[in-house]
Amino acid sequence: MADRPVHEHIKELSNSLVILSDKVVKNFSGAMEALSGEAEPSLEEVRLVEGEIDASEVRLEESCLVFLALNQPVARDLRSIITILKINTDLERVGDLALHIYERIAEVDQDFLREFHFERMGCVAKDMVQKSIQAFVNKDRKLAEEVCEMDEELDALHRAVFKKVSAEIRVGEMDSNQYIIALSISRYIERIGDHATRIAREVLFLITGEIVRHSEGSFEKLIQSLKD
Repeated sequence: MADRPVHEHIKELSNSLVILSDKVVKNFSGAMEALSGEAEPSLEEVRLVEGEIDASEVRLEESCLVFLALNQPVARDLRSIITILKINTDLERVGDLALHIYERIAEVDQDFLREFHFERMGCVAKDMVQKSIQAFVNKDRKLAEEVCEMDEELDALHRAVFKKVSAEIRVGEMDSNQYIIALSISRYIERIGDHATRIAREVLFLITGEIVRHSEGSFEKLIQSLKD
């Protein structure tokens, strides 16, 4: 590995990351199709792909660690490997969340889920993941900043679901467990947006060398919004 130019190794690792992101986005897209009642892969198929995602994440991490050990990169090259490692972890967690959405869908009535209009949340979260990876590939600071800004819309949509669930549970006309499942699905989608935002922040770190501090957590923002 040490005989090849460093930039070739980094390009190869970056390509592996993009391939992983494609698998993750595909699974998440399928989850959103399932939410809308469209044709989707079986849960077994989704779990199989998730297993592939997990294996790919482990292989990529191992490759990055071997690269670090053999090449001892510095400056921009070191930032590139650190960024790939962190994005790799976030993508694997997005894959986990997509699987969780599939698993919860089977526990609740499809017509009931349509009341929450998860399509918009799914579109925003998917767009965030795709744009964050595109920002990484193109080293696009403006696009990375755009992803961070999009997180506000996704948080607002999640807060709307939270408020609807809270109001409906108080009325008590339907099994509260159904509403809790809907809230869980909303939370999973919102968490996917959080991971996309983390990816975007890592891209900003790669480009600028500056660590973007974490903003106020989504749970704290949710509680504050309910007080306002």
